[in-house]
Amino acid sequence: MVADVAAAEAGPPLPVVEDRFHRFVLGLPEAADEAASTAEQATLRRLEAIGERFDVSGLPRLPSVLPQLLRALKNDNLGGSQLAALIGRDPVLVGEVMRVTGSAHYRAAQPINSLQHAVVLLGRDALRRVATLHVMKPILQASAGMRGHMAGPWLWEHAERCAHAAAFLGRHGGCDPFEAFLAGMVCHTGTGAIVRLLDQEAPPSLGPFSPVFLAGCMRIGARLSLRAVRHWDMPAKVVEALAERVNAPQAPVSSLGKALACADPLAMVQLLVERGLLDAGLDYAPTWPACFPAPVMLRAQQDLRRQFMPAQD
Repeated sequence: MVADVAAAEAGPPLPVVEDRFHRFVLGLPEAADEAASTAEQATLRRLEAIGERFDVSGLPRLPSVLPQLLRALKNDNLGGSQLAALIGRDPVLVGEVMRVTGSAHYRAAQPINSLQHAVVLLGRDALRRVATLHVMKPILQASAGMRGHMAGPWLWEHAERCAHAAAFLGRHGGCDPFEAFLAGMVCHTGTGAIVRLLDQEAPPSLGPFSPVFLAGCMRIGARLSLRAVRHWDMPAKVVEALAERVNAPQAPVSSLGKALACADPLAMVQLLVERGLLDAGLDYAPTWPACFPAPVMLRAQQDLRRQFMPAQD
């Protein structure tokens, strides 16, 4: 009887969480069949062929200020005025820096009356995060088509949570927290491309998609994400972590790969809990990949909830 109670309180296994998350993102109902139909198998082969030919140069380009700024932020000899001059080349980024430093979290005793003051107040770590968020949000939300119109905002919400969880786990796993944050932010960039391809290539007669077909689509998306980060000349360890993600279900070897492998489902569960599609009271320890000790994963989950769960009245 005790075993039955424990099983009833356990969260769903990882493949079920992933399937539920992808159906939420795409606005799909539950699958009618577990196995892929003949039509789905043919569509998946077509999508794989298109994915192999996919021209990554057609992806949105990163504004030149981002890689320049990230390199500059590694130089401890650059002062606030030089960083402010670099940020000042992107008016939208200027506005975002000023908006963040004007929030209650950063509000200073004296009014912030210059970009240089705001840059110094933020600090290098926060500035890297603000710059990355500013650049990646429009890219992740740029999905086109019927499904993409719904998927873009959810992919962005997942990216915020995944980046936050990856940075948390990165600190515990011995890798650079910002590189972990960046890996979490970009790990689903290829999913938007798959969403657009589904709009173009998947006939309505396919129905709500089987779990096998949907998982196959997301594997193609993972390969496109890897090609995207290479195209954007992301740090080598970020590229390595996404390459290990493509090789799933093989366990990741790198510290950053392990952080990303756990941050992705942590973010999925968090977003599904927020939307009432999963029970916050379940024990999700059996859900996570075995990359970190259970207490670390529990703290990461609690940290996500504190950061993103809406405040209760």
